[in-house]
Amino acid sequence: MDSHETSYGRRISAKSLSSDGSASSITPSQSVSGILHLLVSLGIILAMDKLLKKAFVAAAIKFPSALFGMFCIFSVLLILDSTIPAAATSLVNFFEPALLFIQRWLPLFYVPSLVVLPLSVRDIPAASGLKICYIVAGGWLASLCVAGFTAITVRKIVKTEMTDAEPMKKPSPFSPLEVWAWSGIFLVSFVAALWFPTALGTSARTCLPFLLASTVLGYMVGSGLPSSVKKAFHPIICCTLSADLAALAFGYLSHSGLNPVLGYYLTKVSADPGAGDVLMGFLGSVILSFAFSMFKQRKLVKRHAAEIFTSVIFSTIFSLYSTALIGRLVGLEPTLTVSILPRCITVALALSIVSLFEGANSSLTAAVVVVTGLIGANFVQFALDKLKFRDPIARGIATASSAHGLGTAALSAKEPEALPFCAIAYALTGIFGSLICSVPAVRQSLLAIIG
Repeated sequence: MDSHETSYGRRISAKSLSSDGSASSITPSQSVSGILHLLVSLGIILAMDKLLKKAFVAAAIKFPSALFGMFCIFSVLLILDSTIPAAATSLVNFFEPALLFIQRWLPLFYVPSLVVLPLSVRDIPAASGLKICYIVAGGWLASLCVAGFTAITVRKIVKTEMTDAEPMKKPSPFSPLEVWAWSGIFLVSFVAALWFPTALGTSARTCLPFLLASTVLGYMVGSGLPSSVKKAFHPIICCTLSADLAALAFGYLSHSGLNPVLGYYLTKVSADPGAGDVLMGFLGSVILSFAFSMFKQRKLVKRHAAEIFTSVIFSTIFSLYSTALIGRLVGLEPTLTVSILPRCITVALALSIVSLFEGANSSLTAAVVVVTGLIGANFVQFALDKLKFRDPIARGIATASSAHGLGTAALSAKEPEALPFCAIAYALTGIFGSLICSVPAVRQSLLAIIG
């Protein structure tokens, strides 16, 4: 990076540090009010997501309900900002605790699909599994190149100078008290489930507390690992292994086996949810939170609209159609190819996209998306350096367009100057992918290529 971009990164880092380092002593009353504020703001977002889902199902609308809600929130914020700016600021500040909560736990919402991966892939032939791995790994690098080179090309044409972005607040790290609390929940609920398998009415509900606790504990432990370890052992991998080991131990001690316990983890039945269902229930709120992220960076989006939108559109179209084409060329089964089409789109919207196609394996979709993110999280900086992408705009857009949230988290941890562009591209890639896939002609053309 040149000196201007380096100083830009330092200013962003300083702003972020100042926003985090301002906390001093907190009184009990402030702590209680803060918890209530979080519960109310998060509850409103979750309730909004649930109501929209019910309304869309009742009206038989296939368009992602959370995406519609995100557009509504974003529109309201823009209108308020142009008419009553103080009201827009107050609204954003009100939901800030919920947004930080979602940001803090975001990787955890992706985990359920990996935990139950043994159930998802048991009927997939080994040869097909190898083809999927080839498409995912090669497709990630290809999408990275398309997004990055497009951003660089447009950047050279428009020659817009970089300016400071709005500082991005960072969530607080996990405390020892949280670790001990979740450890206690795990031990008590694990033993209780062994002795009373249907204490909470069903096996899934009875296993929910210890399976959820094992997942959360794995994430906390993984997040606390040294950076050098996390390069090869991402917190999501630690999180997945923790949940699977807990399921394996319970299956062995209860003589039920692993597969039934994994079935309790993700039931996909609203009346009898498992731990995975609880975690994935937050995916809609993730999409709604995009509205606030984009509003905060609205000036940056407007200033660099040419680079951002052109790169996102090109890379999203390339990702969808190249996956369909390569799937056909390597002879992958059509249903499996359809399932991995949205490999570069965040889980919440990827699941909405494949629901528009008949016969798709949603569990495989979620797993492939997360694996794509893990590849990006581990190798994105190395790939960007080798491709000589120096511009933070190109680096941010290329990362988010190819490896969504996990790649974004990995890059922004070391390059805060790229974070705003990651956040914008992360949201817009999923939005644009959902929009074009909601068009019947686009779906038909993808199915025609797949064969």
